[in-house]
Amino acid sequence: MTMFTEQNLTCADCGVEFAFTVSEQEFYAEKGFNNPPRRCKTCRAAAKANRGEGRGAREMFEVTCSSCGVQTQVPFKPSGSRPVFCHDCFQKEAR
Repeated sequence: MTMFTEQNLTCADCGVEFAFTVSEQEFYAEKGFNNPPRRCKTCRAAAKANRGEGRGAREMFEVTCSSCGVQTQVPFKPSGSRPVFCHDCFQKEAR
């Protein structure tokens, strides 16, 4: 079993020193991450937010659920060759 100790790291983006806590290290180890974080929490959050920018709004398509007949929206254009379900019916079908 590996023993962890709190580490002080320097953010690659802003240069601020931040703590890489024992609990964070345990989480990283549990997930199989081999490298410590390069960014502080603030810069990680900003980078994550920026990844979603530029994509624009997701195009949605109006459909009728093949199971219950309710009008709903889906994030893909149905081809008509397969049934399309509302969220509730999709969840029931997935079980």
